[in-house]
Amino acid sequence: MKFLDQAKVFIRSGNGGAGSVSFRREKFVEFGGPDGGDGGRGGDVWAECVDGLNTLVDYRYQQHFKAKTGTHGMGRDRSGAKGADATLRVPVGTQVFEEDNETLIADFTEVGQKVRLLEGGNGGFGNAHFKTSRNQTPRRANPGLEGEEKWVWLRLKLIADAGLVGLPNAGKSTFLAAVSAAKPKIADYPFTTLHPNLGVVRAGDREFVLADIPGLIEGASEGHGLGDRFLGHIERCNVLVHLVDGTAEDVVGAYNTIRDELAAYGHGLEDKAEIAVLNKIDALAEDAVAEKLKELKPVVVGELLAASTASQKNIDKVLFAVTRRLDESRKAEAEEKLPATAASWSP
Repeated sequence: MKFLDQAKVFIRSGNGGAGSVSFRREKFVEFGGPDGGDGGRGGDVWAECVDGLNTLVDYRYQQHFKAKTGTHGMGRDRSGAKGADATLRVPVGTQVFEEDNETLIADFTEVGQKVRLLEGGNGGFGNAHFKTSRNQTPRRANPGLEGEEKWVWLRLKLIADAGLVGLPNAGKSTFLAAVSAAKPKIADYPFTTLHPNLGVVRAGDREFVLADIPGLIEGASEGHGLGDRFLGHIERCNVLVHLVDGTAEDVVGAYNTIRDELAAYGHGLEDKAEIAVLNKIDALAEDAVAEKLKELKPVVVGELLAASTASQKNIDKVLFAVTRRLDESRKAEAEEKLPATAASWSP
């Protein structure tokens, strides 16, 4: 199945049904009077977060969603039925933006959330509505109001606890495959990963979701390589695992390149808790590993570890460091949500 994390769709709410012009015509009823019913309301357009979806690929094949027009009013004071709604079903993590792709309409973080994007037009009044003591035979009715229409953007940001970042070929996909049941594409050339991958990682008796995004290069914020489009998938992560290729000549430059791109992207990525990992140490001598760690120590923002995905060396230390940082992050978030305690009262 193709991974699609962004789609532009056209939505339109239904028109209101027209009111009816009708008069009661019945045998032995001398004064029937107007009995035209009102039109039904047009259908609304909704966006709903549902379970079982993990991509926006459905919107690759259908980009237009239109709610139904309300049923027109009829005689005998029969009002029209409401038009059928149109519903956009989206996976958890989807954001809905206006056509400018900047104004946020809705952010779906839990299954079951539902937001009305467009409201259907009101139905028109039938001629029975206009009957008065001075106008007992009105011969007019209102048409239904027009529905609304616009283009919106759907953008999917994966829900993960931790995210993998690094230059191409830093070993991110290999790391994800080693610690979870995910099976990302692995090869010895850059940009092997073309779309984000998710995996559930178990560390002791704990589990967390790890996201792997395509590698960044210098100038990604300006559109170089695959650009920074996929960085949105780690915006919701609490911890970043920054893999640095230990076989690279300039490990400090490789580290700083990713940090610069995170800062250029913004959205708080540069402020997230980070665990830097010098990867591929199985290909280095012990003194070379120590030298590279010494070079990285002054520039690394968070915790610095050394590991080898191929030989599984120190992988458990990395995972337990992630769970520890996740606990700290969640504890801090919980404390922020607690209401401020009132000053202790004293007589």
